[in-house]
Amino acid sequence: MNTTVALELKNISKRFGTKYANKNVDLTLYRGEILAILGENGSGKTSMVNMIAGIYYPDEGEIFVDGAPAVITSPKDAFQYKIGMIHQHFKLVDVFSASENIVLGVREEGKFKLADIDERVAQIASKYGFQLDPKKKIHEMSVSEKQTVEILKVLYRGADILILDEPTAVLTPQEIEKLFLVLRRMRDDGKSIIIITHKMNEVMSISDRVAVLRRGEHIATVKTAETNEKELTEMMMGEKIDLNIKRTESTNVTDRLVVEHISSKNSDGVTVLDDISFVARSGEILGIAGIAGSGQRELLESIAGLYHLDSGSIVYHDPESGEAENLRDKTPLQITELGVRLSFVPEDRLGMGLVGNMDIVDNMMLRSYKKGNSFFLNRKTPHDLALELIDELNIITPDEYTPVRKLSGGNIQKVLVGREIAAAPSVFMAAYPVRGLDVNASYGIYNLLNKQKEDGVAVIFVGEDLDVLIDLCDRIMVIASGRVTGIVDARSTTKEEIGLLMTQSGEKGVDTNA
Repeated sequence: MNTTVALELKNISKRFGTKYANKNVDLTLYRGEILAILGENGSGKTSMVNMIAGIYYPDEGEIFVDGAPAVITSPKDAFQYKIGMIHQHFKLVDVFSASENIVLGVREEGKFKLADIDERVAQIASKYGFQLDPKKKIHEMSVSEKQTVEILKVLYRGADILILDEPTAVLTPQEIEKLFLVLRRMRDDGKSIIIITHKMNEVMSISDRVAVLRRGEHIATVKTAETNEKELTEMMMGEKIDLNIKRTESTNVTDRLVVEHISSKNSDGVTVLDDISFVARSGEILGIAGIAGSGQRELLESIAGLYHLDSGSIVYHDPESGEAENLRDKTPLQITELGVRLSFVPEDRLGMGLVGNMDIVDNMMLRSYKKGNSFFLNRKTPHDLALELIDELNIITPDEYTPVRKLSGGNIQKVLVGREIAAAPSVFMAAYPVRGLDVNASYGIYNLLNKQKEDGVAVIFVGEDLDVLIDLCDRIMVIASGRVTGIVDARSTTKEEIGLLMTQSGEKGVDTNA
């Protein structure tokens, strides 16, 4: 491996108020290497790369590029040092073409000719193995094509150091393999790449070295070939961690939620849910896989009474009375009044799940305040629940009266998931409940879902990590373009089979474990 230093951080510290996000961090990135950054939620990964990219400025320490001190106070400064960051959430103009987005904000010498830019973009794409039509509009592109545009944007500007934040979060296994192939070609061409990911299998597959952060401090940087997932996790957490997902056997399985032929169009008349049918059973975890935007959110929101359906039925079988009730087009309050214990963890935690300005105790009360018989609310039970969740889920917070908006994203998720599970549901739906969570917190959530399954709850789990879906779930339903393309047995399927189903858009697949 090349030992020429491309980027070096020396004694870098960053504070927000009195709290250190990073403290005395030393880090080295070599030319022609892929360096993975690992750390639990709140470990300082994002703040560290944001200082490299010019979004934050360090309070202490120095950054060196090619051995010389670098003053990076803005993303524009970062580009002058040939540093480019590819964010998880794309920053593209939908009505512009790929080339128009790539050249946006770049000062071209001489007369501006889009045809020349198209040719240059095509040359860069071809050099590294990207597949992209420079003239294609962003709104016509797949997620992986949009990501390609973001990467080409920084390459067009001459970046030699690239930072990728969770680049595989919304890609299929096949798209991930293509991306990794491109990254390896870029590395071999002398580019230096920093990649942030929570997926250990990807760290082991793509990186040359791994830097581990814990509580804002740099613990160690190790060669990937000389370590393993267990060792890295223990370095992240500072203690031994069990990384096995213990899938329990299903017992007393009965139909709890029967969804038949539901369809819906959005406000623009575009079909979002297209004739979807499936069964969620008590004592089972039904996984849902699909490329982002394939209808997963609308499906779960329609069951929760938050999204209008044009046709079909959602029949809930009450475990106590044995009666069946169609939930279609009922409001969340009506569903609750029917006695349906339905819990829902949405993608938008603060927008739909929690109130950011309220503290943890008050957010616990949101589930129970209507049950009070008095004008004065009883805060003791919500308070006890808040303390219990803080302890059991290791929620990092100054106290139970801290507004949830002041918590990290991972800790916000813990509050929401814990509160919903505490509501003792008979159907529990979770959309990406571990997105952005560190390894330890993620496995805590998986264990909670397994516990719900053991208690006879019908669990519907929308996830993006196919390895986890296969290890955790009993059946996996795949959605593509609003249609069910297959329902497979998680014990016998493969990532490749699921990946192919995720890209289908024609005939619906068959439930091989109905």
